[in-house]
Amino acid sequence: MSQPERDEAIMRNILNELDPKSWLKFQKSWFIHNPPPRRKDVLLHPAKFPETLAQEFIEFFTKPGQMVLDPMAGTGSTLVAALRSGRDSLGIELNPRYADIARQVLAAERESLGLTAGPTAQVMTGDAGRVPVSELPQIDYVFTSPPYWDMLHAKGARTQSQRRASGNLDVFYSDDPADLGNIHDYEAFVAQLVAVYASFKPCLRPKAYLTIVVKNVKKGGKIYPLAWDLGRELGKVYTLKDEKIWCQDNQRLAPYGMGSAWVSNTFHHYCLQFRNEG
Repeated sequence: MSQPERDEAIMRNILNELDPKSWLKFQKSWFIHNPPPRRKDVLLHPAKFPETLAQEFIEFFTKPGQMVLDPMAGTGSTLVAALRSGRDSLGIELNPRYADIARQVLAAERESLGLTAGPTAQVMTGDAGRVPVSELPQIDYVFTSPPYWDMLHAKGARTQSQRRASGNLDVFYSDDPADLGNIHDYEAFVAQLVAVYASFKPCLRPKAYLTIVVKNVKKGGKIYPLAWDLGRELGKVYTLKDEKIWCQDNQRLAPYGMGSAWVSNTFHHYCLQFRNEG
């Protein structure tokens, strides 16, 4: 492609408002992102991902004024990132307590940004798998992270042990039977997770992307390839376009299996990119 052709292609950027250098940098298939310390008001949530990470994806896959959905909103990380990016957002959260925290966090974020109008950020309390999609606005992008199966119930996990010892932090999301993190059968969990994401297809704009942050999980001395199974099964509904691997290099190593067996310290997640071909 000649330079004039490249310049013309840049002018036709219909996806985002990034300059060519920022666009190219985002195309790297792996990245290191070490989350900043969590605020006290969201520590209660046992598996929160960082707003700073969500913002990078939102600014690549959308333009200002477009609508971002997180169907498993937790304490509102995606919606905070959308506010900072000038995008409208909608979050759906099953746990009423987390939904309330998300609303408080968003109100504080709006105040800190000096927003008296501008982007909307709404939190719905409810089961994402049962929301009437006909009542939702058109969605331009989905950014979310599901439960990593029922791994928050694993009592031997170091992080979970620390949260139990604190006495006042949630160890798992909820006791609600509708909570996917309480499904103990792996195949049933994957099937229901795919069904939730597939249910939003009617309200997704054609060519809209979905980014799902997920991780393969270890249980009972075995790897369950959650990211790969989700890619395969949800890829029957949307087109699986790519993956980015999120690495963390600020984690302490633990001597799992030392002297007897191979057990890795897993400090990476998969950011799976799907597209609604419409």
